[in-house]
Amino acid sequence: MRYIRLLSRSAAPLAAVALPLALAGPSAAAAGISVSTSGTNASVVTSACALNNGSWGTASLMSGQQTSFTQGRQVALSGTTVSQSAAWAGVAAGTYTVTVRCSNGVSAGSQVVNVSAATTPAPTRAATPTSAPSRGVAGGLGGATRDYGTLTLGMGAALVGSAVIAGAWFLRRRPKAYRRY
Repeated sequence: MRYIRLLSRSAAPLAAVALPLALAGPSAAAAGISVSTSGTNASVVTSACALNNGSWGTASLMSGQQTSFTQGRQVALSGTTVSQSAAWAGVAAGTYTVTVRCSNGVSAGSQVVNVSAATTPAPTRAATPTSAPSRGVAGGLGGATRDYGTLTLGMGAALVGSAVIAGAWFLRRRPKAYRRY
């Protein structure tokens, strides 16, 4: 009887937290695009497009005078279901607008980027083999490189919550001789 009351008291707050997260769904997460430049090269990365008729979509690099998607330098997106990308080489210095349009006609986003003149890299001293790690440093962003959305987070929260409840139930069901206070 005591356990049923305990579970019924904890189920209502858990449901109150999980319901809005479940109703928000994956549509609440904004995908967008990420544009980067390196010298006279520009590239765009997105995760918003889906494969449709063998194509992910198209990215367009538009200068200040170009106003429509079709006037820019267009490149087909390539990649996987996790990430799609496009790149332009030999871009002149200036301000550009990068727009990505998925193969289903939906715009994934638009971003303004400044391309600077190419610079010559300064010579660097090479590291000796004895001072450098053989496989490099195992660092990075790990799971923080992609936003999985509210549905995934809600399901994770539900799994953690159920594990806590199961652990509490297990500890309460132990014989009294083994309980530690």
